[in-house]
Amino acid sequence: MVKSVEFEKLFKFYYRMVSLKTEKEIALLCEGGEKLAKVLNALSRACKVGGNAYDLDMLARKLIKQEGARPSFLHYRPSSAAHSFPAAICVSINDTIVHGVPKRSTVFHNGDIVSIDAGLMYKGLYTDSAVTIGLGTLSAQKKKLMRVTRKALELGIHVCKAGNALGDIGYAISSYVYEQGFSLAEDLIGHGVGYAVHESPEVPNIGRRGEGIKLAAGMVLALEPMVVLGTGEVLQKSDSSFVTLDGSLAAHFEHTVAITKTKPIVVTKP
Repeated sequence: MVKSVEFEKLFKFYYRMVSLKTEKEIALLCEGGEKLAKVLNALSRACKVGGNAYDLDMLARKLIKQEGARPSFLHYRPSSAAHSFPAAICVSINDTIVHGVPKRSTVFHNGDIVSIDAGLMYKGLYTDSAVTIGLGTLSAQKKKLMRVTRKALELGIHVCKAGNALGDIGYAISSYVYEQGFSLAEDLIGHGVGYAVHESPEVPNIGRRGEGIKLAAGMVLALEPMVVLGTGEVLQKSDSSFVTLDGSLAAHFEHTVAITKTKPIVVTKP
């Protein structure tokens, strides 16, 4: 199908909105990403049955400060949110997909799957990453959900190559997730990152090969598949967190990835 002149203009305008980072900036992002990975690893070890999400957030603030960085989520307010986020990390349990607000009343129990999403700003540049961990005794289904989500992220990263399209990322993620019998959280997507917490372009977890803007060296993307056991329909609560509409379990893994002329660099790799 031939694209209209208006579509071409919109496409070119949107493409210009995507920032390209220099090699020096990508190197700095890797420094910040290494610090973020260190923080997430420590938080994962500290998340235990009987603990609570508020204490985990307090620990995150301390650890990020020790790394010479600052938490990028704290007091951040995206345009879609009614209020700024009150914490340094998002802690989302079981049917909460993303943006869970860490509260003292949120206690971790045996069998919970807990997603910890964190971001930091280091030397003026932002990185973003998330992991999902299981506490205590887990069912085979919960283990598979986490394993599939982690693998979906890896497959998305694999196609983050200059010359490929955004749709290639969504296709790599979604085709695998559907093949495994799971769904993706509707309308929840990844994004550009680096100069700000959220930048263009949007990075959908569902896509078609070859569709969307082309990936170019210097793009930095936050890939974050959010996989659910149920239908994929979501509900946004009054605190801006997102939960599965049918109460089914969700898992979330995320990395910040830099596109180069040769291969993708996982900025937040542990």
